[in-house]
Amino acid sequence: MTTSNQGNSSKRKGASPAVLVLEDGRVFRGRAYGAVGETFGEAVFSTGMTGYQETLTDPSYHRQVVVMTAPHVGNTGVNDEDPESKRIWVSGYVVRDPARVPSSWRSRRTLDEELAAQGVVGISGIDTRALTRHLRERGAMRVGIFSGDAVQDDGALLARVLEAPQMKGADLSAEVATTEPYVVPAIGEKKFTVAAVDLGIKGMTPHRMAERGIEVHVLPATATVEDVYAVNPDGVFFSNGPGDPATADHPVSVMRGVLERGTPLFGICFGNQILGRALGFGTYKLKYGHRGINQPVQDRTTGKVEVTAHNHGFAVDAPLEKVSETPFGRAEVSHVCLNDNVVEGLQLLDRPAFSVQYHPEAAAGPHDAAYLFDRFVKLMEGQRA
Repeated sequence: MTTSNQGNSSKRKGASPAVLVLEDGRVFRGRAYGAVGETFGEAVFSTGMTGYQETLTDPSYHRQVVVMTAPHVGNTGVNDEDPESKRIWVSGYVVRDPARVPSSWRSRRTLDEELAAQGVVGISGIDTRALTRHLRERGAMRVGIFSGDAVQDDGALLARVLEAPQMKGADLSAEVATTEPYVVPAIGEKKFTVAAVDLGIKGMTPHRMAERGIEVHVLPATATVEDVYAVNPDGVFFSNGPGDPATADHPVSVMRGVLERGTPLFGICFGNQILGRALGFGTYKLKYGHRGINQPVQDRTTGKVEVTAHNHGFAVDAPLEKVSETPFGRAEVSHVCLNDNVVEGLQLLDRPAFSVQYHPEAAAGPHDAAYLFDRFVKLMEGQRA
């Protein structure tokens, strides 16, 4: 068992000692950040320099302990406008150098206070660069953070970590989705109605559609095909969300029902993986995933390269260099990650359906991919015509 005791833990002398233990036995020591106690999850890293509020409140991070690669976190505090859902979803938070005093006219409280208020156990003052390199080399893995009375012998803590569930095989979307349908009204003149299946939707996503004159009916992850068509939709949307897409048999069945009817369809992130499965492709777990707001993706339909926001640990296994025959007609890979050639988008050539693996709603940026919502609108316009 290796121990790392680096970083600036001495700067937060009022905080309790904290220990981070990875499932392979690597240990990092620092100080408590946020709530004091213990937490478990999958250790992943996010490369975003900004947007930590959107990251924390993204339901796709459910049951994950997020390591921030940017060294300074919390500089702008916490406001009441930027959260993407009603609560923080990460199971733990890891930072190197937390801000002593936030500086922003929008700030209402510190990030440390917000984490503590919502019971999110974190750790600060560790060498997050070393931890990130370890995860890149060994892959995402289970982890535990312990502080206060939860700190024990390292061997005992490791045993606790090894008892935690793994992300592979986890069916989580129903745990984060709405339990009751709700409507996000169109901004200005209503032009279309969209049924959005919530698998862990971010608040900005229906807002981006509402900006384009779409009335969005957000439905639970358990919604049936009949529930989807009860709102008389012009289009159907499948959202982002957490967990292993190999477990998502119900959303796949619903999507196939939508494809059979030929209704314009758009999927984001988990929705892209659902479309992949609906078309007959497999999915697989990435070694350490893509998480951040600086990932280069090429739109193969235009040749344009976009800088995009990502949060996914699974991907679609589809051929990059050929058009595939599926039960719903021809399909092709429309977008690809330029870092590692991971499939970042799919589109059907004979039906109005497409999806992307990343987050075009631009929360917390960038805005390069906002045109995808316009592409969805054009599909619905074409179907209506």
